[in-house]
Amino acid sequence: MRVVIADDSVLLREGVVHLLKEAGFDVVGQAGTAEELLLKVRSYSPDVAIIDIRMPPTHTDEGLRAAQEIREKHPDTGVLVLSQYVEPGYAMELLSESAEGVGYLLKDRVSDVGDFVAAVKRVAEGGSALDPTVVSQLVGRRRRDDPLAALTPREREVLELMAEGRSNAGIAERLVITERAVEKHVTSIFGKLRLPAAAEDHRRVLAVLAYLRS
Repeated sequence: MRVVIADDSVLLREGVVHLLKEAGFDVVGQAGTAEELLLKVRSYSPDVAIIDIRMPPTHTDEGLRAAQEIREKHPDTGVLVLSQYVEPGYAMELLSESAEGVGYLLKDRVSDVGDFVAAVKRVAEGGSALDPTVVSQLVGRRRRDDPLAALTPREREVLELMAEGRSNAGIAERLVITERAVEKHVTSIFGKLRLPAAAEDHRRVLAVLAYLRS
């Protein structure tokens, strides 16, 4: 898989490059600014771009804007945004059109090499990868008329893992239950949240997040 990495911190960028090369990725370009990132994406057509959300010159949302432009102009390139802080609003903005080929992780998550590599692969293949901390904040919100209150504790755990972009097999492995049990929980969740079940993981993630955003 071909990867472009954009972060103005050379130390962090080189660290991510090393991790990905060790995992078998082909890092075809590096960038320190959003403009440089867009040039690298146009030049190399990577499978995925890993992007710091705050980049020069203002260090606010240049990375997010670049990610949105990549999604619009280069739909075959997945985008995995890295953030120093939990910013659910940015995550929802990134997912506003589709959850296909999108990821949003905290930078601390990079230290968990296995999960980070799996997230990069998932996004490159058109899936989604959302940070568990962000998902927990979204799922944990309360509304006056809140169907999430009808979920059992186990169903809430399954919902959070669904929203992270994990498959039924991945959820079963994480919770140490059978895949059949996960299927039953997912069916129950869709029923309680009045969401149509979908065969493709990223579509069900989008459905869940769309509901949580409403």
